[in-house]
Amino acid sequence: MKTNNMTSGNSMKQIVLFFLPLLFGNLFQQVYSLVDSIIVGKGIGDSALAAVGASGTLNFLILGFVVGLTRGFGINFSQVFGKGDLKLLRGYIKAAQFISTIMSLVMTVICLVALNSMLVFLETPQDIFKDAYNYFFVILAGILVTVLNNLAITILQSLGDSKTPLTAMIVSSVVNIILDIALVIGVHFGVVGAAVATVVAQATSYVYCRVKISKLSVLLEDRETGIRKSLLPDTSLCADLLKMGLPVAFMNSVTAAGGMILQYFVNLMGSAYVAAYSVCMKFAGLFEQFGMSVGLAILTFVGQNKGAAKYDRIKKGVMEGIALSIIVNIPLAVLQIVFPKVLAKVMLSDSTTISYCGEFMPILGISLFALGWLFIFRYAVQGLGNTVVPMFSGFLEVAMRLIFGFTVGRMSFRGIAVSEVSAWIGAFIMLAITYYVLMKNYKRKGLTL
Repeated sequence: MKTNNMTSGNSMKQIVLFFLPLLFGNLFQQVYSLVDSIIVGKGIGDSALAAVGASGTLNFLILGFVVGLTRGFGINFSQVFGKGDLKLLRGYIKAAQFISTIMSLVMTVICLVALNSMLVFLETPQDIFKDAYNYFFVILAGILVTVLNNLAITILQSLGDSKTPLTAMIVSSVVNIILDIALVIGVHFGVVGAAVATVVAQATSYVYCRVKISKLSVLLEDRETGIRKSLLPDTSLCADLLKMGLPVAFMNSVTAAGGMILQYFVNLMGSAYVAAYSVCMKFAGLFEQFGMSVGLAILTFVGQNKGAAKYDRIKKGVMEGIALSIIVNIPLAVLQIVFPKVLAKVMLSDSTTISYCGEFMPILGISLFALGWLFIFRYAVQGLGNTVVPMFSGFLEVAMRLIFGFTVGRMSFRGIAVSEVSAWIGAFIMLAITYYVLMKNYKRKGLTL
């Protein structure tokens, strides 16, 4: 298995070739999320699907924090790899594994104890409360597996390898589908079966990626030269990683908090709206993978070229990323705007609930381009080493969801959709301005090639 240095060569070609495996990998990851919903919705019922959906924002809030932490670590990985400092790279990876393990264990204990209170706080409807609790309890019990899997994927992607994570996600998706059918439909474990299938699929992906990482030549040298002398990592490297990773982690959690605000308003509308909202956000999560994958390609591209101090190449790559994002989002926007009810029928049976999706989904489709640009500029700014402003963009998203949620969100289901996309647009504008200011400062300092 080879790494991929993106600091020279045709930038557009490199971005596209890196983007495609990322996209297919992320899509396969979403596939088993959709399969969960389809099997739960069709196999158990709309109320069970609502229970799974009711825990979605909590999932993003909690897992988003620790997963965001590992993604922030990837910025350090890509920058030192672009610089060519392999000894430092190995040190960072060792420190990241240590931090991720400790953080995951602490988060697991805290979240399992507080789960009931969190669901009560969200005004989870009583008819789906038990299923929501059981489903998310299993997901939370698997935090360590989820985080280590995402760290392994981040290591590979930071070194320019997006193909291995793709294979891992395909394998894990197949495992998830088989277990879904066996546990939910076969032995009638209900939503707990769906949750177990998800955790086992994550574990499968982690094992595959970890085996591949152990064979990377750039990481084998430290074993050959005897550099590894202690089980504990260098504390200064841990500090560097946390400085970069914590703002990304908080950004994810803060953004999820904004989603919890909207989930709260939807929960007050009743189970049918919760089910419709769950389906709409499932498709939103699927469709955003296209723009997000372009953004993740830009993150690695910018990070490596930042390490190599190639700022003109960064500017060119970001512009090409914007163009690619527009191209991939056009057909997805059309689907959400023109065929929302057709999409909803994939998971839902009740005609009234399906009609609610027809109100919600077109608004997301119209604003999909802004979401794609948000990913481009967020990851470009992070790749440049600035994770603080993207964190504050998360606070802006919360503010937008809060303001619009209280003004229009609680008035109608369509207002919930408006509240969601207002957060995308506000954060996109903030991050675009930040990116151009940073690049202007680099140009002023003469840091161009």
